[in-house]
Amino acid sequence: MITTKEFTRRRKHLMQDMGNDSIAILPTAVEQVRNRDVNFIFRPDSDFLYLTGFWEPEAVLVLIPGRKHGEYVLFCREKDETQEIWHGRRAGQEGVLEKFAADDSFPISDIDEILPGLMENKTRVFYTMGIHADFDQRLTGWVNQLKQKVRMGVNAPGEFVALDHALHEMRLFKSASEIKMMKKAASVSCLGHERLMKICQPGLYEYQLEAEFIHHCMFNACREQAYPSIVGGGENGCILHYTENNMPLKAGDLVLIDAGGEYQGYASDITRTYPVNGRFSTEQKALYELVLEAQLAAIEMVYPGSHWNAPHEAAVKVITRGLVKLGLLKGRVDKLIKEEAYKPFYMHRTGHWLGLDVHDVGDYKIDNEWRMLEPGMVLTIEPGIYTGDNRKIAKKWRNIGIRIEDDVRVTRTGYEVLTARAAKTVDDIEALMASGKALVETPRLIVKKAAIKKTIKRTPAKRTVAVKKKAKVPSSKKKVVRKKR
Repeated sequence: MITTKEFTRRRKHLMQDMGNDSIAILPTAVEQVRNRDVNFIFRPDSDFLYLTGFWEPEAVLVLIPGRKHGEYVLFCREKDETQEIWHGRRAGQEGVLEKFAADDSFPISDIDEILPGLMENKTRVFYTMGIHADFDQRLTGWVNQLKQKVRMGVNAPGEFVALDHALHEMRLFKSASEIKMMKKAASVSCLGHERLMKICQPGLYEYQLEAEFIHHCMFNACREQAYPSIVGGGENGCILHYTENNMPLKAGDLVLIDAGGEYQGYASDITRTYPVNGRFSTEQKALYELVLEAQLAAIEMVYPGSHWNAPHEAAVKVITRGLVKLGLLKGRVDKLIKEEAYKPFYMHRTGHWLGLDVHDVGDYKIDNEWRMLEPGMVLTIEPGIYTGDNRKIAKKWRNIGIRIEDDVRVTRTGYEVLTARAAKTVDDIEALMASGKALVETPRLIVKKAAIKKTIKRTPAKRTVAVKKKAKVPSSKKKVVRKKR
């Protein structure tokens, strides 16, 4: 759980970067209609969530460095007995002060009358245009409203600054509390992937494995998925963002599953690939072990002072060399890499930042140079090989899609694989799948059986395996309210 003190520190840090005579305005996400009068389950904007911890819709965060009556203002919905009976509890103005450490709170219905006054005589507005078109127009209207008061001695802000630049740099470096959240999401998701290995068999549909994974995550407190699950059997595994998940699984095919649960807003992102019938064929095994070798080489390049592209370069080198050895590419490895001859088989990058968003925020380059990795960053490492219906290779190699993905934290001395618990060697996968017949079907018992969690930590000197016990899973108009001073 992220404490109110940590949220306060985040806001203070951001306001230090903003400087005086500034105001930051950040609305949360807008509720989205699923169909007719039914909305999708609401999820706050990640930047808004990072600074407030507030999960209700119809809210706007305002930060005003040096404001006499309090720097942190939150507009939100008022308490409403009737609406709360139908749709759930609201914090209201009092709740926002008590539980979310706001200095002032105003009803969201009064924002058009109150927010322009908060913007008076400010030089800069920190805000990110282009995300919420309707709010962009309202903000422009408020500025124009202030400009009309110039003869009254009121100055309107003359400069707009992108809020996301400084904020996203903050989000890139995870605190200990954030890492704890991400480890929870990773642990639950790892066990979910292993459960799928145990129950996988020919005849099941892709969506049935997806359903089992979602059930496992929800049963273990990850109530939302970090992204739509990819469950691709056979040739579907060669579609990078395949989400139809509606085909039957066939003996002799591989199934690629890219799925991760979200815990209190924090994402996990894991991919595992394995044979539907429990045994790799000769060709499947050769390509799988090549991808695994590339992934392990890439992970070894995760440490402070290594640059962002180093893991990708390592993976590309291993994959290109391996494809030559298998006869799927011909020529000198260095030349093939320079010409990007590997791209018909490996066309994506080796990873991305991970955090409140599955493709998390943060620059990959600084001054046009790959940025250096630093402690507190979390990234994915996910090389793959996808042969598809490539008529230039022998039929035995076609329609094989393989990706192996783990979540890796940069530590002070190296790295920590947050998702090491999920089996990924050929022997471990085949053994786990063979044990599926003995699986206890009751989800509660599965949780009890999985009492040990492993994380791999790496230092320049050696690799160690840390084993620790898994944590138990926890079952009025213009109304202004201020803290007493």
